[in-house]
Formats: sequence, C-alpha cells, structure tokens
Amino acid sequence: MTRPVAVVTGGSRGIGAACCRLLARRGYDVAFSYQSDTDAAAGLVAELQGAGARALAVQANMAREIGITTLFETVDRELGLVSRLVVNAGITGKIQPVAEMSAEEIEAVIGLNVTGAILAAREGVRRMSTDRNGLGGSIVFLSSAAAWIGSPNEFVHYAASKGAVNSLTIGLAKEVARQGIRVNAVAPGLIDTDIHATAGAPDRIARLQDIVPMGRGGSAEEVAEGILWLLSDQASYVTGSILPISGGR
Repeated sequence: MTRPVAVVTGGSRGIGAACCRLLARRGYDVAFSYQSDTDAAAGLVAELQGAGARALAVQANMAREIGITTLFETVDRELGLVSRLVVNAGITGKIQPVAEMSAEEIEAVIGLNVTGAILAAREGVRRMSTDRNGLGGSIVFLSSAAAWIGSPNEFVHYAASKGAVNSLTIGLAKEVARQGIRVNAVAPGLIDTDIHATAGAPDRIARLQDIVPMGRGGSAEEVAEGILWLLSDQASYVTGSILPISGGR
C-alpha cells in the first residue's frame, strides 16, 4: 500500500519534529528540511524509519527560494508527489522592544516567516492542485497566538509576521478551495520548545505560564495533534481556519 507523502519545513526539532514523528506513526512517508543540525536530522530520520516510514532530511534554507525549491525537487525525486505540507519553519527573533530592532533583524523574521511561508505554499500548490494534474491535498501553516496578543516588549516583529500568516491562510484557502486543496493554520501559545532559549529567554515558560488560563505551557506533541487533524480527511470540510492551541490565552 502506498503511503501519502508529507513535507514539514523546519522539521528537525520542536513542533516540526513532533509533527514528523506523528506523521510517520499515522502512515505517512515524511520529508523535512533542517537548517544546520545534521546529527539531530539523522537521528530523526532513523526514528521515522523505525516507525515504518520512508524518511528524508534535506538541509536547506527556508528563507531562500533556492532552498525551498531544492527541498521540493528532492522530495519529488526521492519520495514522490507531496499531498500534505506543514509550513513550520520560523523564528521569533531576539526579544527586544521595537525601538531597539535593526532592519536586518526585522528582515530576517519577515523573510523566513512570511516570504518563506508563501514560497513553500507555492511549491505545495504547484504539486497538489487538481488544475495542475495534482491529486489535491492539505496545507497547514504555523501561526501563533502572538498574532492577536501582539507581544509588546518581546517580539512585535514576530507577532506581525504571524498576522501575515493568518491572512495568507485565509486568502490561499479561498484561492485553491476548488483545486482540491485545504489550507488551515494552527496558532500555538506558550509551548515548551527551545525557541524561547534561542530568543534569549530560556525561563519564559516558567515565567509566563500563570497568565495562561490553563496554568501551564503546552507541549510540541499537543500542537502536532492539532496539525495532524487539520491535515487529515477527518477535517475534510475545514479550510481557511486558524486553530488556537494556546491553553485559552
């Protein structure tokens, strides 16, 4: 039996890796991109293969068109036609007020989180669209609760980029709804991954969890469950939706 092919951008750690593991367990072959941690990528490939999946790790920069096209062309050759896409690659940028941000820092966040997301979706649509001889499929973007919270004094540029992802989700869903493609997003809240340490706040979960109505941070696995539902045929009449996974925040 042929397994459907799923692609996860930024899949070697955190929410992306949790998605890859769950996809493999649920019957998908999985390809993911990673930036630089070859050991983590190789370890995850071995895990996915152990779960019965064909698995592929592609080192590629998801903020650059050449990296994105390289990922999808490699998947075409090695695994076949993609029908599920998780656009996960993203960065918060350094925690700081807007007055302290450099143009380079802002451009890095927007380049990966917005331009990179649009280009990844473009490659997915080109392969999935029934107007282009594809078989249809499903795309899920990673947004964030930051899009409506605004993240003042932390990363307003990141929040703005996720607001753009919400608009992308809604617009693209309408554009490709009659081409056999569903497009949705999840909006995680305070999730326990290393993204906080990378932003310069390794204690952020412990510091902020009391303001979450549920009183705790979430896990990457909890976010992955929502993503897998949106990707699946169980969500066959769901498109253009943004699913908060934020503990009520």
